[in-house]
Amino acid sequence: MKMEVANFEPSASTFSRRQFVAACAGLPFLTNFSFEAPFTNSVNGKINTADLGKTLIHEHVLVDFIGADKISPNRWNHDEVIKKVLPYLLEIKKRGFQSIVECTPAYIGRDVALLTKLSEKSGLNLLTNTGYYGASDNKYLPAFAFTETAEQLSKRWIAEFENGIDGTSIKPGFIKTGVNGGPLSEIHQKLIHAAALTHLKTGLTICSHTGPALPAEQELEILKANGVSPTAFVWVHANGSNEEFVKLGKKGCWISLDGISDENVEKNAELILFLKSQNLLKQVLISHDAGWFRPGEPNGGDFRGYTTIPDKLLPLLKSKGFSYEEIKQLIVTNPANAFAIKIRKI
Repeated sequence: MKMEVANFEPSASTFSRRQFVAACAGLPFLTNFSFEAPFTNSVNGKINTADLGKTLIHEHVLVDFIGADKISPNRWNHDEVIKKVLPYLLEIKKRGFQSIVECTPAYIGRDVALLTKLSEKSGLNLLTNTGYYGASDNKYLPAFAFTETAEQLSKRWIAEFENGIDGTSIKPGFIKTGVNGGPLSEIHQKLIHAAALTHLKTGLTICSHTGPALPAEQELEILKANGVSPTAFVWVHANGSNEEFVKLGKKGCWISLDGISDENVEKNAELILFLKSQNLLKQVLISHDAGWFRPGEPNGGDFRGYTTIPDKLLPLLKSKGFSYEEIKQLIVTNPANAFAIKIRKI
């Protein structure tokens, strides 16, 4: 059973962006301000978050687990990857999705040239990232990440935001980092500190592969100490007790349920219902953490598609009483809010 939730239309009373700006222009206390609509960066350039549409917030196209000391883009061929991946992207586009947040970090297979080709061929908006990934016991951290300071690391990430990634004009739409599941090590504390500094300079949202509530709470403490709002933090692979979900959710962070598969649809639906009952639905993000082409494996290895959410989860939520607006909240409104880079110029 499939559920169609595309083509959301505003009510007749909704202001257009042009009407809003025109209205504000007549207010004397706002004449010294200029407004820019919330935006993010896709691999094809700047995009208003209002135009992201139905969005999957945590997916992968290609991931290479060989390690930061051995990885090279020569390990994969773009044409082979495109042949494997493109049908899966077209499959989700047919279901009305318009955007995918591609979460593969540097030194694990981030390839912005490949993503640009796939975006052009699929017609989907694809977002890429800056940042480094410390989970899996630092296997995917470059050697300099161990010796440089948080300030030095953040300068690297800020440079990608300001100048582009890998010599291109492509800019990141978010920060992706990762930590182990236990108490934060010294180097993982440094990664979160660097992410905080980068956010303060760029406005990019921080998505941290985290898992349990303990490291997530410690990450929030580091962000708070650096003046970063919890609303700029996505608790990736969020898991824990109901009490832990509520405790961290009430702090204001995004709760990312991004491992949704055919096997755990019912479990995730019940968790989403619980979070709704705690008035936390506006902070919930959902995705599959699916894909991906694996360099070194025959034909890129097994690939898991991105269709469980539209084909199974959303119809299940609807059967459990979710309204059209609540479905829209999960797959349109929340992603747009979570990944917006809001700038106010004076």
